[in-house]
Amino acid sequence: MHINMKTSLKYIVVLVLLVGLVSCQKNSRPNYQFMPNMYEPVGYEAYQESDAFANGVEGQLPAEGSIPRGDFMPFEIENTNEGFAFAKENLKNPLDTSKIDYTEGKILYDIYCGICHGTKGDGKGKLVQREKILGVPSYDDAGRAITTGSIYHVIYYGKNTMGSYANQLNETERWQVVAYVEKLKADLEK
Repeated sequence: MHINMKTSLKYIVVLVLLVGLVSCQKNSRPNYQFMPNMYEPVGYEAYQESDAFANGVEGQLPAEGSIPRGDFMPFEIENTNEGFAFAKENLKNPLDTSKIDYTEGKILYDIYCGICHGTKGDGKGKLVQREKILGVPSYDDAGRAITTGSIYHVIYYGKNTMGSYANQLNETERWQVVAYVEKLKADLEK
């Protein structure tokens, strides 16, 4: 068996590299860390003693009247029967009629409301038809006499077996759904 010079040189180079790599490892000391800040984050103490706090160290409340970052706006009407009655009588849709998008309202309604209330607002959604939920009213039910404010209040807080959708829909989306529900109600009353 004859091995040429180039092949033997390749074997020698590979052997030297392997010996070099193995000889660099020492189990008695840790290996090198590249970019150690990615592995060992610097911890910052949130409640350090400071002259900025009246009592030394304490959690601070946000300034009165401040609004958190993001799309959250506080809803000032309470989740009580009195708050519901107040909303029903006084709350109006702040969206300009040019900003109401019934197509967007329908998409959101179908996702969040149609499963129970039905795509026409008649209270005959898929869950009602399958008798998973009972007693979902139609929007044209005279006994309920829904208004813009009552729809928004119920979307925000929920009512009876319906839960709140305040976490799923931002304020603008809620008002889009309210406008679409009013459209469904008007269509049912024709």
